[in-house]
Amino acid sequence: MKEFDPVKYQEMVREYQERDDPFGWFDSIYSDAEGDHNAVFWADLAPNPYLLKWLEKNPETWLKKKAIAIGCGVGDDAEAMAAAGYEVTAFDIAPSAIELCKKRYPDSKVNYLVADLFDYPEGWAEAFDLVYECNTIQVLPGRYRREAMDAMVSLMSAEGKLLVSCRSRKSGEELDAIPLPLDKNEIDSFMHFGVRQKSFLVYDDDQEPSVPHFFATYSRERRKRKRN
Repeated sequence: MKEFDPVKYQEMVREYQERDDPFGWFDSIYSDAEGDHNAVFWADLAPNPYLLKWLEKNPETWLKKKAIAIGCGVGDDAEAMAAAGYEVTAFDIAPSAIELCKKRYPDSKVNYLVADLFDYPEGWAEAFDLVYECNTIQVLPGRYRREAMDAMVSLMSAEGKLLVSCRSRKSGEELDAIPLPLDKNEIDSFMHFGVRQKSFLVYDDDQEPSVPHFFATYSRERRKRKRN
């Protein structure tokens, strides 16, 4: 098992970004764990507490509502949505991440699979009642960040909800950081893609030192009917 080196990690990510291959490095993070989900350095190994609070306040009352977890990592959040009653699809571009999920949860009801957010299966378009994104955008460079937002919104059904959890930063700060957290202006860009904001939370996590975060919820923008 390789020991995590933050400097080498940042250098690797930057090299892939500079040759316009922003996803080529993902699989190495999970394959370096050599089958041990505990060794994935960015995994909390617990569901996002704000996702859990949202699920508790918005109980699933209809059968077979569908949810999707984007960049599912080692599966904690996907399993939480399944436990809340959703029929969950969870995907990651890294095959080794999906292998870890299936090994960690051998009897899971979640459909874990390898997929690309920018080239997802045709049947996924506007197919999900709940779309969940956690810290995927921050590892993408440049134009891919807005393209990711557009793709995420495109997964939402007409009555669907989008939950976005991410590390945050103040505008104009940490511009060279890898990963690059979202500032308020950037996360507000979701509303350029046909959704409206339902709630927005700013909080610091319980790490030492603490890390600032956003947790935002969105619904599809309702179009006003034209009067005759």
